[in-house]
Amino acid sequence: QVQLVESGGGLVQAGGSLRLSCAASGRTFSFYAMGWFRQAPGKEREVVATITWNNGITYYTDSVKGRFSISKDNNKNTVYLQMNSLKPEDTAVYYCAVRLSVTRAYDYWGQGTQVTVSS
Repeated sequence: QVQLVESGGGLVQAGGSLRLSCAASGRTFSFYAMGWFRQAPGKEREVVATITWNNGITYYTDSVKGRFSISKDNNKNTVYLQMNSLKPEDTAVYYCAVRLSVTRAYDYWGQGTQVTVSS
């Protein structure tokens, strides 16, 4: 079992920045990757950014490239999402998730944190 706790969401004006954190506990020794996803009202959940746990390979969806940065602290079992130049269309509930192996999907999810960007 893996438990994930997100923090750092809030209300920010367009052009502002936020940093999300996701702390993992429980079975943390065998992560393959962690990721950030988001779901806006009336839309499907989408992947925002992912990072592999051992070698730090990152992926970003096109709409956040150059603005968001995912990073990790293996010692703290924590993944971060630095969000800069925020836009109103970034408004969503942001979730972190864990993928235990390359052959599995993202199995464990946090409770989500709200990010609201005002215009």
